[in-house]
Amino acid sequence: MSGHSKWATIRRKKEKVDAARGKVFTRLIRELVIAAREGGSNIDANPRLRTAVDGAKAANMPADNIERAIKKGAGELAGQTFEELTYEGYGPGGAALMMKVLTDNKNRTVGEIRHIFTKRNGSLAESGAVAWMFKKSGYLTLELSQGSEEEMMEVALDAGATDIQSDGEVWEIYTAPEDLFKVKTALEEKGKVVASAEISMIPDNTVKVEGSNASTLLRLLDDLEDHDDISQVFSNFDIDDSVIENLK
Repeated sequence: MSGHSKWATIRRKKEKVDAARGKVFTRLIRELVIAAREGGSNIDANPRLRTAVDGAKAANMPADNIERAIKKGAGELAGQTFEELTYEGYGPGGAALMMKVLTDNKNRTVGEIRHIFTKRNGSLAESGAVAWMFKKSGYLTLELSQGSEEEMMEVALDAGATDIQSDGEVWEIYTAPEDLFKVKTALEEKGKVVASAEISMIPDNTVKVEGSNASTLLRLLDDLEDHDDISQVFSNFDIDDSVIENLK
């Protein structure tokens, strides 16, 4: 899972920048809208919406904004209709990429994404070309200060987690998708503060990317994450820590 861990580390660095730019609210609102549209506005009966609400609260989004987005998604307010799509592609060095997209104009979005790939020596791929390299998984993070490895394992594994590891900055806990909230609840009942909880796509294997390809791949991923219509990016790369440290 090293490729996932490395990109997760980069995402945490970028989230601080995105928050300063105010861009994080745009993505969170779109996720609230689509989650409410797909599963209804009842948080207790809609795990995806519960995740979106938790993320919005963690980003200090005003309650009125959260409520408005949920009502919009549930059809209680007039507004834009968003379509949820998945795009796949290849980056420099042969890294596979998957992008979760929320858009109100599919033709515009795919054109812009194709341009980003071309600019960074990558290419969009047909549906299914790289999806088989990933598996859906629940993914939670907690600050290292929340407990020792033994303590985390005792709580999380007993609740159904499949793996626990640390990237040196946070505890990363993996679950079956359907067990994400069971594990999250178990941790919180023990007084642990869960920093993030989401359904992620974990690569079965990683691809080592080096040299100029590594730098260009990081710029590609950065451009994709900056696109307003892209809510999540997943990749199977493995890049040396020294390259990641130079991320701008």
